[in-house]
Amino acid sequence: MASTQAAWASIVNSYPAPKIEFYGTLVVQILFFWVPALLYTALDHFLPDYSSRHKLQPSPAKQPTSSQIRHCFFVVARNQVQNTLIGLLMRYLASSLNKPSSFKITATFPSAFEFTRDFLLCWTLREILFYIAHRALHTSYLYKRIHKIHHEFTAPVALSAQYAHPVEQLMANTLPIAIPPVMLKVNVLTMWGFLAYQLVETASVHSGFDFWAGWAKHHDAHHEKFVGNYGAAGWLDLVVGTDVETLGSKKMAGKGKGKKEA
Repeated sequence: MASTQAAWASIVNSYPAPKIEFYGTLVVQILFFWVPALLYTALDHFLPDYSSRHKLQPSPAKQPTSSQIRHCFFVVARNQVQNTLIGLLMRYLASSLNKPSSFKITATFPSAFEFTRDFLLCWTLREILFYIAHRALHTSYLYKRIHKIHHEFTAPVALSAQYAHPVEQLMANTLPIAIPPVMLKVNVLTMWGFLAYQLVETASVHSGFDFWAGWAKHHDAHHEKFVGNYGAAGWLDLVVGTDVETLGSKKMAGKGKGKKEA
């Protein structure tokens, strides 16, 4: 731990804060989105029998073709380039205006209490922001023009987590994660930890597999049914009543009421 602390202190003392923030964030995006997403996706090709046994939607007719996955790869790569360009633009503007980093960058690690507190606050705020953005994308106007692209994958794969229109990439995939740590001005290490978790989460919940105690079931049902389960973690859907189970019960109740009135 002491050697890790010393290595981090050396980085902080050797490089300007904006450079640490930018390149560190880029490394986190590569390690915690691309690596797990490609590993999940590769299971279909290298372990097809094992993969099919763990699919949430096992029907071959629902699974994307190799051509669709290749197209998905290039769209996701474009969106990642978009994120990087936005990061570079923000860095340029901050430098031009002589503004400090949006995060605390200190030679010491944040305490366990500080890390946990800020992580949970960011997680809660991200769920709220993502839910609002996602619900907006399911309005008729935005769905047809923007969000429908993401729903081309009715049985999602991990890479399809960021298979989206550029507007959606910014509106739903980037800002809900970026705003909370900036708003709270957390330690950059906390921000990286939070970002890493969110990237692994989005790859996992789009994986289409029943791994990790069914982590993907909530969002997989959203892709299958197109409505409900708008949040990422699921707790806000339960609070608001937009989880798939509640919506299904309401629909059945409405049908029953209609039959009685008839």
